[in-house]
Amino acid sequence: MATKFENPIVRWIDHRLPIFSFMHHELHEYPTPKNLNYWWNFGSLAGIALVIMLVTGITLAMHYTPHVDHAFNSVERIMRDVNYGWLIRYIHMNGASFFFIVVYIHIFRGLYFGSYKAPRELLWMLGVVIMLLMMATAFMGYVLPWGQMSFWGATVITNLFSAIPVIGESVVTWLWGGFSVDNATLNRFFALHYLLPFVIVGVVVLHLVALHRFGSNNPLGVDVKSPKDQIPFHPYYTIKDAFGLGVFLIVFSAFVFFAPNFLGHPDNYIPADPLVTPAHIVPEWYFLPFYAILRAIPDKLGGVLLMFGSIAVLFILPWLDRSPVRSGQFRPIFKIFFWILVIDVVALTYLGAKPAEGWYVFFSRIATAYYFAHFLVILPLLSVFETPRQLPKSISEPVIGGGGGFAGATAARRENDR
Repeated sequence: MATKFENPIVRWIDHRLPIFSFMHHELHEYPTPKNLNYWWNFGSLAGIALVIMLVTGITLAMHYTPHVDHAFNSVERIMRDVNYGWLIRYIHMNGASFFFIVVYIHIFRGLYFGSYKAPRELLWMLGVVIMLLMMATAFMGYVLPWGQMSFWGATVITNLFSAIPVIGESVVTWLWGGFSVDNATLNRFFALHYLLPFVIVGVVVLHLVALHRFGSNNPLGVDVKSPKDQIPFHPYYTIKDAFGLGVFLIVFSAFVFFAPNFLGHPDNYIPADPLVTPAHIVPEWYFLPFYAILRAIPDKLGGVLLMFGSIAVLFILPWLDRSPVRSGQFRPIFKIFFWILVIDVVALTYLGAKPAEGWYVFFSRIATAYYFAHFLVILPLLSVFETPRQLPKSISEPVIGGGGGFAGATAARRENDR
């Protein structure tokens, strides 16, 4: 049944194109589990970060010149001569890092609470696709300032495809648009960097459709049993998301205004020079875990396969973890290994920033081995041998049935009054 709107213009439009009814249902009436905590804020924060990147990126594109002779200077002009260009660029630069921070936390939340399990497998896989598109977009964007790290980072990463048997060299030449990283490379990277965010928006829409098909998972990992387990998305979670957004913007603003280059590399403020190789070529911090995996393997092809395999394994995760219990809260052994995985990924991030020599390589190999062992060995074994704790019968039971908190106290008082 169509929603009745007071505004006659809105009613007239909605009768012919029910966009307002759709938005009212999906954003206002949308029934949501009533026990979602602040870890669920990061989904909406990712959407807001995407909007910030789109708006600032489109603005920067109006002043950027995608040519090897002018790219670096056009970025300097944005910083010095364009009104508030420095602010727009710093928001875009740091926005990329904060976008990845939010998405990585969102992914680890999904790993801990089992949001990849049936019937949300496709929702999870679309999320991994979004992460891949983000990585491609961020890599191409990092090349655009045409600084030293931009040029050499593009050279090193694109050269990885030469490890593909038979067709590798041809693929690299096709990516470059010639026989070295040059003007053709910069032009196609700029075109793709501008295009891919809109592709991400399309996949995000599919992600939301898949989410609304079965509803959000929740910290208990228990399916909704009755309307008592749910509340409308608005105003309860819109207020909660607004608070999370406020905290996010405070931290984000602190970086933009007080430490705008903290997450970047100083070599990228030197114009690209094909004749001078930097002492240590490193990608942006959000690529470092995968970069550490790449360098941990002495064979070039093997390193490339493992680097892409570290993401590919996430696609099959719903079928590797066969435990019937979703939430890590009820899986005592899984919880331990989850935190070991978190430490392992942080270690890979640290090792990826270090030179590929000595003990750094040794520990990178150990961390890489554990990363794959967690998904391919430990999770399947836990599915068989772990004994989970007993699940509550419903989302409402821990509060109302357990007598904890205000709701439990109120229920107890009512029982005594009878």
